[in-house]
Amino acid sequence: MFTGLIEEIGKISKILTIADGKKFFVSTNKIHKNLKVDDSVSINGVCLTAIKVEKNGFWVEAVGETMSKSTISYIKRNEDVNLERALRFSDRLGGHLVLGHVNGIGKIKNIVRRGRNYLLEINLSDELMKYVVLEGSIAIDGISLTVAKMNQNLIGISVIPHSWENTNLKQKIIGAFVNIEVDVIAKYLEKLIINNKNNNLKLTETWLKENGF
Repeated sequence: MFTGLIEEIGKISKILTIADGKKFFVSTNKIHKNLKVDDSVSINGVCLTAIKVEKNGFWVEAVGETMSKSTISYIKRNEDVNLERALRFSDRLGGHLVLGHVNGIGKIKNIVRRGRNYLLEINLSDELMKYVVLEGSIAIDGISLTVAKMNQNLIGISVIPHSWENTNLKQKIIGAFVNIEVDVIAKYLEKLIINNKNNNLKLTETWLKENGF
C-alpha cells in the first residue's frame, strides 16, 4: 500500500524481455539505499517487487495483467518514472490510500498553465469514470491528486508547482498515456450496492454514514 506521494524520480536504465513480460533496472539516487529484495515499490503507480538491489538502483519484473492494464508495457529505456516505497504503518498518510493496482489507462487531452499551477485534462473510459467524483482522490502515474473538474469523460486535475517539479508530470505531453487508479472506497461502495440489490440488505445513507462512508 502507498500514499501517492512520490519519493524520487528514477530512470529506466535497462529493459530485458522475459517470458510473458519484461525485466527493468531502475536507476535511483536514494531509495535503493533502504530497499531490499521482496520490498514493494510503486513505479508510475504500478506495485512491483524488487527482485535484486544494486549499488545504484534495483531490478523489477512485470508480467501478465500488469503489462496489459498499465503503461508499463510502453516504457522505454532512459524514461523517467515516479517512485514510492510501500507505506509503513508508522508513516503519516499524507496523500490517500493507493494500492498500486492500476485500474486502467487515461490519455492526456490538454495541459494548461495557470500562473504557477497547471491544469491537467485527462480522458477516461466509462468504466473508470463511474468511480470518479468531483473533489475526490485519484492516482495519476502513482501521484495522489484531486479531481477539480468533470465533463463527461474528461477530468481536470489541478497540479501545484511542487508536484509538477518533483514528479515526471513536467515531462508529459498532450496525447501521453498515464496509469489510473481510482479511489478504492468507490469500488467497495459499488460492491455493497450490488450486494444490497441482490440480497435485499438495508443499505441506506444513514447506514453508510454510521459505517464511515
